Amino acid sequence: MPPVTPPPDEHDARSRPNPLRALGPGLLFAGAAIGVSHLVQSTTAGALYGLSLVVVVVLAHAMKLPAMLFGPRYSAATGTSLLSAYRRQGRHALWTFALINFGTMFTIQAAVTLVTAAIVKFVVLDPLLAQTLGTDVPLWAASLAMLALCAALLAAGGYRWLDLAMKILMVVLALTTFLAAGLELTRLDPASVTLFPALPEVHADRVALVLFVVALVGWMPAPMDIAVWHSIWTLAKRDQTGCDPTRRECELDFSVGYALCVLLAICFVVLGAGTMHARGVEPAASGPAFAAQLIDLYTASIGPWVRPVIASCAVAAMLSTTLTVLDALPRTTVCLLRHLRADPDTDPDTDPDTGTDPERHDRDASTGLAYWAVLVVLCAGAMLIIAIATSRADWFRGLVDLATTLSFLGTPLLAWFNHRAMLAAEVPDAHRPGPALRRWSLAGVWFWAAFAAVFLWIRFIA
Repeated sequence: MPPVTPPPDEHDARSRPNPLRALGPGLLFAGAAIGVSHLVQSTTAGALYGLSLVVVVVLAHAMKLPAMLFGPRYSAATGTSLLSAYRRQGRHALWTFALINFGTMFTIQAAVTLVTAAIVKFVVLDPLLAQTLGTDVPLWAASLAMLALCAALLAAGGYRWLDLAMKILMVVLALTTFLAAGLELTRLDPASVTLFPALPEVHADRVALVLFVVALVGWMPAPMDIAVWHSIWTLAKRDQTGCDPTRRECELDFSVGYALCVLLAICFVVLGAGTMHARGVEPAASGPAFAAQLIDLYTASIGPWVRPVIASCAVAAMLSTTLTVLDALPRTTVCLLRHLRADPDTDPDTDPDTGTDPERHDRDASTGLAYWAVLVVLCAGAMLIIAIATSRADWFRGLVDLATTLSFLGTPLLAWFNHRAMLAAEVPDAHRPGPALRRWSLAGVWFWAAFAAVFLWIRFIA
């Protein structure tokens, strides 16, 4: 009788990540992150300081990696989002996130939509309408069109179409950006490359450099609350596919998205260094004007053939951000409101004998009326801010500063909450971070706390 072959161990088979099935939430993460922080801030870093801030960009990604990884990893381990972890840690953690979310959501959506609309208007709408109608479209109308387009895409296919659209946009963005940066890298003088920028002699210039670096690393690759978005997208991916993601699949998906963030951030620094810094060109003050300036400089220096490459790169970067943010903010807000309304005395997280579903607060929020109600309110608030921004730039700049400050100061707090979440009792031992990752995570908490202290000192005291 031939030997009986034992059946394959299902646990071992599931422990091997499936690359195609795993990809999804990590690309949404990359799409949300690769926007203003990359196209505008990273390119401005290269324009002002050459390649000397590449080390700073890489360091910012490295120090945020553990806290952002814990978002999808916690969801894979527990079947709930980071919002559940915050509520288990105490209402103070949940309300801290609520303050950041409600204090920044309208301004973030307005900012990314405005930059996206300005680029699409410059690249597509104005040339098209100038030839057909002899006129151009107002910026507010282009912004409204971008919001309507993204909302229609979400309404048509929900998470499934969002997932597909992001994979297409990320491929276009990666290919065009790598091509553009490769072309420019060959034009840079190796002798001009330095690891750190020279410290200016004038005090005001030193302060400006420090503030710029603080803003650059604070939003690189994205504000820390994106870890919560990622955890919710992980659960949505599970609901869409019907498969519980393994820890390795979540880590693979996260690694692909995060690697894209790092590589494209470096590419945009190279673009700014080659097109502006090497030629002594002063970057434009506003994001939309800066993007248009970058496209024009490339066309003038390399040739008209490169314009579609750079234009596609800019449009893909900002359209992906607008689409993912428009989905993430309503999803997160609905789940957040569910958790805030939960009764701590009878909630299943504190009383497991109630017999109710402990995952009910984190169920896919995009299928309910509340999601669309929040989306409509979000779009209305963003359009109001955009309408005011077109006439009062100083007022809009103040809102952006407020949102930036809230997000930046909340970074060490959310990093600490995420660290505690992965060590909580509900996380199985197999999913908990090892000693090295724990130390890395704690180092990130202290790093961002120190940066927040420096920011407060320079901004309000020095």
